[in-house]
Amino acid sequence: MAANAAALTPALQGRVEALNHDGWGVIRSGKVVFVAGALPGEDIEYRIRRRQRGHDEGELLRVISPSPERVQPRCAHFGQCGGCALQHLSSDSQLRIKDDMLRETLRRVGKVEPQHWLPPLAGDPWGYRRRARLGARYVFAKGRSLVGFRERLSSHVAALNRCEVLTPGVGAMLAELSALVTSLSIPERIPQVEVAVGDAATVLVLRILSPITAEDRAKLAAFGEQHRVHWLLQPGGPDSLESLDGPAPQLYYDLPSADVRLNFEPADFIQVNGDMNRRLVDRVIELLDIGARDAVLDLYCGLGNFTLPIARRAAQAFGIEGEAGLVARAAANAVFNGIGNARFAAADLSGPEAAQRCVTLARQQRESWSQVLLDPPRVGAADVLQAVAQLAPRRVVYVSCNPASLARDLGILVTAHGFTLREAGIVDMFPHTSHVESVAVLDGPEKRKR
Repeated sequence: MAANAAALTPALQGRVEALNHDGWGVIRSGKVVFVAGALPGEDIEYRIRRRQRGHDEGELLRVISPSPERVQPRCAHFGQCGGCALQHLSSDSQLRIKDDMLRETLRRVGKVEPQHWLPPLAGDPWGYRRRARLGARYVFAKGRSLVGFRERLSSHVAALNRCEVLTPGVGAMLAELSALVTSLSIPERIPQVEVAVGDAATVLVLRILSPITAEDRAKLAAFGEQHRVHWLLQPGGPDSLESLDGPAPQLYYDLPSADVRLNFEPADFIQVNGDMNRRLVDRVIELLDIGARDAVLDLYCGLGNFTLPIARRAAQAFGIEGEAGLVARAAANAVFNGIGNARFAAADLSGPEAAQRCVTLARQQRESWSQVLLDPPRVGAADVLQAVAQLAPRRVVYVSCNPASLARDLGILVTAHGFTLREAGIVDMFPHTSHVESVAVLDGPEKRKR
């Protein structure tokens, strides 16, 4: 429905029953309506904004009777900016709702339930985000560029002065960053600013569709010096990065409990929440229950975020990852940290040949693996579950960023391959969003027999 048509639809009233997986309120009055900003138990006034085949999307006009769990959002841009969906809900309630989402999804999709539910793993919900891709858009009508996240109900870039979930140094500079991009010679040719924050340095990657001038470079350098950030220019694809001035600082983050430092590149995948990543690594190590003689296979290993801490405790750790660049940096991280019992291989873990490819690589290293760690992308690990069953570990720990694919895969491991779902619980990696990170523990059939 076009925006002008939506403005003509009548105001409606309804009772919100639940939240959907995007954090929108659900109203069931005939056709289901999803309303951003509404909370369960609230009576609201809303207007239909967009009609879909299976549901409609509504715009919240007024909360008639607010939920006792509703709080005042810290961010002045909440409701306009689409970066957060749940700032109007108390932190404790966010954890409860995410925990309920995981439980309901495991039961409904996977037809499974763990023997024990892990307590939610949570930390500071503010200033946590160290990786972000900010949109940039020059608005001719306003005569200036906007830099920030997309608006909640459109593809436009929201006009943000600051962000409460980005790391404080970056979150406080958004207004100045927008002014800087506006002042450059090609503001309409700058579509994106990417943020990468390490423990000791911050890098901003400026995507440029046309060359910049010497004056532009001077302005960027002055901004970088003032805010203690380093600029990289990206005129083409990911491999086209060039430093604005001098060598770029090495980005890294530490995992102190394992005495490991992970070096990474600005475009590499890392968990956006550094504090929660450290807590998650510690929990995974605990759940794997590693002994000095154990050998652990880490599938979708990335930079070695789990592999290298695992290697500190195990006899051997072997990581497999689909992206060759990440594998190379994982191997370099092993050398940097003086870890000699970790090996890495690049292999595609998707498709019909993934399972056999995985088994072949694993058995080239050794015949048996006592534990397997899975940390797949959102699509899950379905293509390697046969390999996990064939390798017959005594324990599997599964880290997931998507409850639906996790539930599907756990159902397969339990029903088709005889594993026992021991524990599961949420990890609040993305506070104030509807994103649900989780971890699950399975025992292998052979352990159950013993």
